Amino acid sequence: MSQPVQPPNQPQQPFGGQPVDGNPYAGQPGQPTAPTGNPYGQQAQQAPGTPTGNPYGQQPPAQAGNPFAGQQPGQGAPFGGGAPFTPAPPARNNILLGVGVALGAAIVAGILYGVIAGSIEREVGYAAVGVGFLVGFAASKVGGSNPAVIAASAVFSVGAVYIGQLIGISMILADVAQIPFSEVVGDHFDTVTNAWSQEADFMTYLFLGFGAIAAVGGAKKAG
Repeated sequence: MSQPVQPPNQPQQPFGGQPVDGNPYAGQPGQPTAPTGNPYGQQAQQAPGTPTGNPYGQQPPAQAGNPFAGQQPGQGAPFGGGAPFTPAPPARNNILLGVGVALGAAIVAGILYGVIAGSIEREVGYAAVGVGFLVGFAASKVGGSNPAVIAASAVFSVGAVYIGQLIGISMILADVAQIPFSEVVGDHFDTVTNAWSQEADFMTYLFLGFGAIAAVGGAKKAG
């Protein structure tokens, strides 16, 4: 049997195939397929010349000279979030300086104590305590609570009270002898020390102790 020959130039189907389920356009070659899913889930094509990406999605890089550019959220500003470091407290452990301050304070306080004692012609226990407290507080404020500074303050306080007692006696002798105070101290200082030895009693030494105890208390108060 012979195979029938297909006639040439047979016209093609107008749509390239049979309709599918009543849709004349389904399965046609060259036809775009229908989009599936959410057509808005993809980003639209950008126009030529527009920058890619979201210009507001990222922080711009830090620029030179601008300390605030490129900071991340949560980072404190240099001036809004407090100081970047805590300054260290000044050191107060200079023993030599503390001893020097104790000596200077003892000389000044001793002179004041002597002027008070010579003016009223008697010693005052509160004044002796004030001398020691002033010496110890000033020395420890500068030199710290070092045992050497505290010990020096106590010793210098005893000397300050002693100097004050001598100044008080000199003022009394100058008033009695009707001679200048400088002459009593310069020419008759041995007489002043002999008068102190003869007049010294329990209260005299107690005032010396008050000065030392007050110096220790003043040093601890300052430390």
